Amino acid sequence: MSTSGTPVGEVDHEFYRREIESFLPDRIYDAHTHLWCHDCVDWTVPGAARDVGLAEYNRLMEDLHGQRPTNAMFIPFTTSLEPSSRQTANAWVAEHVAVDEANRGIFFIHPEDDPEWVRQEVRRLGLSGLKCYHTMSGVEPTWDADIESFLPEPLVAVANEEGWVITLHMVKSRAVAEAANIACIRRYCETYPNMRLILAHSARGFQPSHNLEGLPQLTGLDNLYFDTSANCEPIAHQAIIRIIGHDKLMYGTDLPVSHFRGRSLSAADSFIWLYEETPVWGEKHMKVAPVIVGLEHIRSLKWACWSERLSDSQVEDIFYNNAARMLGV
Repeated sequence: MSTSGTPVGEVDHEFYRREIESFLPDRIYDAHTHLWCHDCVDWTVPGAARDVGLAEYNRLMEDLHGQRPTNAMFIPFTTSLEPSSRQTANAWVAEHVAVDEANRGIFFIHPEDDPEWVRQEVRRLGLSGLKCYHTMSGVEPTWDADIESFLPEPLVAVANEEGWVITLHMVKSRAVAEAANIACIRRYCETYPNMRLILAHSARGFQPSHNLEGLPQLTGLDNLYFDTSANCEPIAHQAIIRIIGHDKLMYGTDLPVSHFRGRSLSAADSFIWLYEETPVWGEKHMKVAPVIVGLEHIRSLKWACWSERLSDSQVEDIFYNNAARMLGV
């Protein structure tokens, strides 16, 4: 995920002033974002420090939120399969979460982790839940992995006993429209009602038709939530608001993705990502200057909220209250 792109500049500031500033509520809770150290990942945000802790996160959020106070649930990450790398990533997040009692953090797991060890570590580090990821599944290609292969049931059971959250980036080509994903999500939520499951990236609805097809089969689950992170398709968010309810949708930036230039774009029965280096920004008589993903993402939420005729208080729910309530802030 390393990039050598252009740092945030006037094209982004002008977009923020025109499209974003008047829409955002007075305070923000970021329900899906990352802190990282370079020992664990090779992520590089243009113009930012190599290691991103709380202070650097707060500085970068000014590009998206201006001077609004921002709290977050921080997610550790590592590209390594080595246990020591996961331990370093988890400890890094825990260190920075401890600075502000309104912040939360979750624990990056491997499917072979001993559930009792995970319970002890999450408690010791003062974290609030689990982060699973398909690259740990052992399945090839990992994009075809069943949820159970990287989020095994014994770890869900511990999350239920402890009242934790779990952030899930599901995979498979049709995301929440895949029968196997629907069946697993419903079974986990119904069997473990004290666990709260968050479907990342608006149910990974980068192709919104998948949300329109799959979400009606996931209604009635009180412990199912969604974060909007990095999804730039308004209808992906609208589908959640209309089918599930706005009170289950939570804003998320997905730093570092928020600070890359470009956007996600639905296409055919899938989606593509356009980045600054993708050769698509010259069209007929004009050249398009891409802005950072985080701003495109917020605009997609603005359009979704407008289309669903949400009140100001409902917008405030999505950007702060829903996450704060769920996390006990």
